[in-house]
Amino acid sequence: MPAGSVAGVSRVPTVRVGTVNVASGRTPAGPVLDAAGLEKAVGGLDVDVLAVQEVDAGQPRSRHVDQAAALAAGIGAADWRGAVTVAGTPDPFRSWSPAGPVLRGRHAPGDGPLYGIALLSRLPVLEWSVLDLGAGRARLPVQGPDPRTGRVRWWWFPDEPRAAVAARLGTLTVVATHLSFAPHTAVRQLRRLRRWIAGMPGPVVLAGDLNLPGGLPARLLRATPLVRAPSFPAPAPRVQLDHLLAVGGGLHGADAAATVLPVGDHRALTVTVTPA
Repeated sequence: MPAGSVAGVSRVPTVRVGTVNVASGRTPAGPVLDAAGLEKAVGGLDVDVLAVQEVDAGQPRSRHVDQAAALAAGIGAADWRGAVTVAGTPDPFRSWSPAGPVLRGRHAPGDGPLYGIALLSRLPVLEWSVLDLGAGRARLPVQGPDPRTGRVRWWWFPDEPRAAVAARLGTLTVVATHLSFAPHTAVRQLRRLRRWIAGMPGPVVLAGDLNLPGGLPARLLRATPLVRAPSFPAPAPRVQLDHLLAVGGGLHGADAAATVLPVGDHRALTVTVTPA
């Protein structure tokens, strides 16, 4: 009898789901991890499905590593997809351009430098899909070196395009995303996600860095929070920006955790999802 069925009737599987913002592979101390370091950083999470944000591929700043592939190897993922949202290196000088989003995976690595999100799965995926969430017009003040003088100064960083990736695992779908840093744009993107998710069969888990605090995303989505824990900044979190949400009912969360990893500036959130 196939897994996830009783007398031929399919049911929602028990799945350990996680999300983490890896900040292009940067460690809390600043240096960027290589492929082996990335594999080791997530190896202890023991998740079936992992949503990852701020993922590089072929970027000089991150040793040209295909970070989605390295992270997939770290959790033992049988399949994965990355949604490329930016071609080039995101920076204040806008030396990048929107890139789709374009889905890539084990058999379609793509030419770098690229940047976006990824969804990794140890379970068989019946169908992959992607949604373009667009970008806002807001700019974020960031501090960094001036390439002309080497002096540290403040820059106005433009918002980049955002996307969502969905993996249908039988009767359960997991959706990964990373929303805008501008709250009004993030709310608009979340409402678009709600309409997209409404057309999916069965219950859905939304996983990602939503850049919206506390219980707001769950209220806007009419969803159930599966993890309630501050996640940012990782060393001493004050606010929950990362979320695992059950959309559509029929799901129960257990063994929720917020874990500090040796990569990224957010804590990783994980939870075991079972039928309610």
